[in-house]
Amino acid sequence: DFFIVAVKEPQKAVSPDPAVAEPKPEEPKETPSAPTESSAADTSLPESHQPDTRQDLTGLFTERPQSGEVNVGENITFVARVCGESLLKKPTVKWFKGKWMDLASKSGKHLQLKEHYDRNTKVYTFEMHIIAAKANFAGAYRCEVSSRDKFDSCNFDLAVHEARTTDGFDIRTAFRQYFVACDSFLSYSSTDAGEDSGELDFSRSNIAAHVSTEPEVDVWEILQKSSPSEYEKIAFQYGITDLRGIFIFILTTAILRKLDPAYQVEKGHKIKLQIEVANPDAEVKWLKHGQEIHLTGRYIFESVGNKRFLTINNCTLADDAAYTCMIGEEKTVTELFVKEPPVLIVRNLEDQMVMKGERVEFECEVSEEGAQVKWEKDGVELTRDESFKYRFKKDGCKHVLIINDVTKEDCGHYRVKTNGGQSLAELMVQEKQLEVYQSIADLTVKAKYQAVFKCEVSDEKVKGIWYKNKVEVKPDARTHITHIGRIHKLTIDDVKPDDEGDYTFVPEGYAFNLSAKLNFLEVKIDFVPRQDPPKIHLDCMGRTAECTILVVAGNKLRLDVPITGDPAPTVVWTKGEKVGIVTSPSHNQKVLTDSDGRVHVESTKGHCIFTIEGAERQDEGVYSVIVRNPAGEDTADINVKVVDVPDPPEAPRILSVGEDSCIVQWDPPLFDGGQPVIGYVLERKKKKSYRWMRLNFDPYKETTYETKRMIEGVAYEMRVYAVNAIGMSRPSAASQPFVPVAPTSEPTGLCVDDISDTTISLKWRAPERIGSAELEGYGVEYCKEGSDEWIPAFKGLTDRTSVIIRDLPTGEKMQFRVRAYNMAGPSPPATLQQAVTIREIMQRPKIWVPRNLRQTLIKKVGETINLVIPFQGKPRPQVNWTKTDEPLDPKQVSIRNSNTDTILFIRRSERKDSGKYDVQVQIENVEDRASVNIQIVDLPGPPQNLKAIDVWGFNVALEWKPPKDNGNCDITGYTIQKADKKTMEWYIVFEQYRRTNCVVSDLIMGNEYVFRVYAMNMVGLSPEPCLSKDSAYIQKTGIVYKPPSYKERDFSEVPKFTHPLMSRSVIAGYNATLSCSVRGIPKPKITWYKNKMDITNEAKYRMFSNQGVLTLEIRKPCPFDGGVYMCKAINSSGEDVVECKLEVRRKYMPLTQELLRDLLNS
Repeated sequence: DFFIVAVKEPQKAVSPDPAVAEPKPEEPKETPSAPTESSAADTSLPESHQPDTRQDLTGLFTERPQSGEVNVGENITFVARVCGESLLKKPTVKWFKGKWMDLASKSGKHLQLKEHYDRNTKVYTFEMHIIAAKANFAGAYRCEVSSRDKFDSCNFDLAVHEARTTDGFDIRTAFRQYFVACDSFLSYSSTDAGEDSGELDFSRSNIAAHVSTEPEVDVWEILQKSSPSEYEKIAFQYGITDLRGIFIFILTTAILRKLDPAYQVEKGHKIKLQIEVANPDAEVKWLKHGQEIHLTGRYIFESVGNKRFLTINNCTLADDAAYTCMIGEEKTVTELFVKEPPVLIVRNLEDQMVMKGERVEFECEVSEEGAQVKWEKDGVELTRDESFKYRFKKDGCKHVLIINDVTKEDCGHYRVKTNGGQSLAELMVQEKQLEVYQSIADLTVKAKYQAVFKCEVSDEKVKGIWYKNKVEVKPDARTHITHIGRIHKLTIDDVKPDDEGDYTFVPEGYAFNLSAKLNFLEVKIDFVPRQDPPKIHLDCMGRTAECTILVVAGNKLRLDVPITGDPAPTVVWTKGEKVGIVTSPSHNQKVLTDSDGRVHVESTKGHCIFTIEGAERQDEGVYSVIVRNPAGEDTADINVKVVDVPDPPEAPRILSVGEDSCIVQWDPPLFDGGQPVIGYVLERKKKKSYRWMRLNFDPYKETTYETKRMIEGVAYEMRVYAVNAIGMSRPSAASQPFVPVAPTSEPTGLCVDDISDTTISLKWRAPERIGSAELEGYGVEYCKEGSDEWIPAFKGLTDRTSVIIRDLPTGEKMQFRVRAYNMAGPSPPATLQQAVTIREIMQRPKIWVPRNLRQTLIKKVGETINLVIPFQGKPRPQVNWTKTDEPLDPKQVSIRNSNTDTILFIRRSERKDSGKYDVQVQIENVEDRASVNIQIVDLPGPPQNLKAIDVWGFNVALEWKPPKDNGNCDITGYTIQKADKKTMEWYIVFEQYRRTNCVVSDLIMGNEYVFRVYAMNMVGLSPEPCLSKDSAYIQKTGIVYKPPSYKERDFSEVPKFTHPLMSRSVIAGYNATLSCSVRGIPKPKITWYKNKMDITNEAKYRMFSNQGVLTLEIRKPCPFDGGVYMCKAINSSGEDVVECKLEVRRKYMPLTQELLRDLLNS
């Protein structure tokens, strides 16, 4: 019967990889630094060998991995869970075996580490899967988790038991174990075990366990490929005595080849799962997560012989599952992992600068719809919270991070990550600064009049509160509060003495206010005589700055001038030199009336009002008002200045750029808007973006600004606004695009390559750091020792890393330096360590023959020969070439010499160019020589004297002589061909045949053959073959065929006319023919007669014979050609004769009674 021997496994070193437990053979068996697996030996080991049992109980684990047991070949999973609710970032988990062996790098066939995060419970789950466990996997394990300043660890054990002899044991493993164990027992070697060590161990107290280094033999695979009749032989060969166990296993095993433990496929690709069954007619069932899979467009079932396939097309993440294949009660399980392709970021995030309290949206675009992205701020992952501070939005390939009501704490760098890339942007938040475009002014109002307080701020959304004497003003029938856009108004109708006081406007959310005073003007009524001269009552008159009225362009200009006079005076308004008078205008004066469109002139009792709608720049000037009545007149001048926002500055100029900064400069605007420019506001944007980002909110007073915090290598543009007391101008034109770059580091490895009396050759290497900008070139400078005046060695820059500087003073000590240039400017210089004396150094001539030319150079006829022979020597040596001590032919060979090498060039080589070439390098009396052998090879000629020296059976012995011309190289072989003389189609018999005789076999008897031979050398086959002079006939051998004898039949026949000649009457002068037909075997001889005279040779007659039809043609007969014609046919069997009568009539015959009678009778 079949039995299994279980032997206790000895204590041995743990393999660093649980998946491949195979130590190096040369290492000793006991490894002091490795932890042991036996739990019983832990107490006796030194402290450094004990598993780490430290426990830092900080409570990170919500579920710790527990110790477990598993049988050899089975799977086990250890699970650890960590609560991430209180963690700022994802925890880091490490799995160890013993104290020091990190299992992260050991993932593979037998070990897999997985992790996932549940957003609902905010729990991280970490799993360690051990697949197909082996005995040496047993031991102490440890799981460590850390997150910033927190740490926790947990120890657990794994026990691996040998598989017992049960009804479901794996007979294939038993076969393999049995064979390996027997081989180990017989080898008596002391080396360490192999991959399957520990499955069965036949160790004795005095014999070390050993597994042969020979390849492992799987007896089951051998049995599977063999027929049942060979089972007994194979079992005996490999020492298996239980044949009954083999038959039971064959009869009870339905699945011969199971699924692999795991498969991996990329998303969108297809995967094919395969098993092999024992019964070709067996029906299989495929399941996914325990649910049966039905045939669809994506799932395809195939059955080919004993193999069963499940093909999954266009795999998605939903296909990442466990799959089972079942045949009856037997099943095999695998796990499919679907790997997502890298998701690329197509459109990057953009930097943003916003005001506090605004909403921010960071938007990016990825390469695939529905892709998962992760948002981070300063390295910390962002998630949805209860306050809805952060919101995440998906729209196809677009992903948006929304931040509501930003604060200063939201400043920082925001990053979006995919599994294929990331993008970074910066968010800057500025405090809101409210600008006052127009403040409220003090008012003096008479009773019954209207008082209007008006102010204008920069933000349309800002609300405010009006106060009177620190008491909030409430709207009523006389008091109206309005807010339209940026303008806030407080209107008081029918002003009364109680309305006098201090009025204040306070913007909500800002720590400042606007104040003004309302003065009530009490009107005293005195007795006025009827004749009262007119009087203009103005507080400010004249053209001084203090008396100037300012109006913002686009606003309404309203001049309300109080006047008195009785009777009511007449009012005239004038401007500058152009004066208009209502009553009696002069020749150079213009009347300003309502007809001017924007101008309105209005007179009421005690007031004259002049209004211009939408003041413009040309409305600026001195306005005069003249009042007249019979009692006199009065005049007043009012200076009006129209102010506006300044014109936009010119496009800014980029003075210099740095690694992440630049210096920009601009000119003040040509027109300041009538108010001095108080500063400038700058904006920048990336060239490919449309979003401008403001760099300063407070006006910047200078015209040169350094902007920082830019990304090196990205193109930017700048623009400028000018700001005065009125407001901000339109933006300037954008600057030329620029890229923040830093100069490169200095070139490296600067050294002197060569030097002469007037020249020096320098070489160097590229800088170690070039940066994002392209390297424009290198600049080389030199100066005399002790001088600080550096002189450029040449104009412009050079792209090469070596240069020759000429026309230097002989004997002078010079210093040299090199700088690399890019768009940011020159790099720090690389300078020689010490000055160099410009003087040539003598050097002996020396030829450096390349290694490939130290052997014979072989070229084909017609190829180009280009030999480059480097040499050294100073001053420049003389070079001389010879061939067999004779000078070279300049028409065939070209020579070019330089300071460091010489070149021999033959454009089209010939056979005569073969030979030994000598080159001589000489400086004065010192020389050096070298030789180069050139061999020009060509196709060989045909072999000679090919002949068949013997023919026997189905064989022919051939012999030939080598060709006269071997192509200037050895003959490497021959190609022999044969051809049947009937078809003359050639077939190859031998190729690369090296002898000059051969035997051609397997010829067909009864055929006659001819042969030809080609010669071959390293160039190829000879153009023409050598043909055999004589053919070789393969004689037929064996029994001679005797055909049966038959009595020959006599097919001869006597000639017989089947159609006779017919008598005719023809007209003279016209060709006539006589026809008949005859048959006979053999073909009879035909003879024609006229009146029994042979006419065969007569020129007047022509005889024809076609398929037995005989024709006699008589050319233009005359009356004398009439008579009896006869045709005779004669052959060996007899003869036959036929005759007729021919009558030839004249053309014109008199019509006689006899002729008429004959005609009528006929």
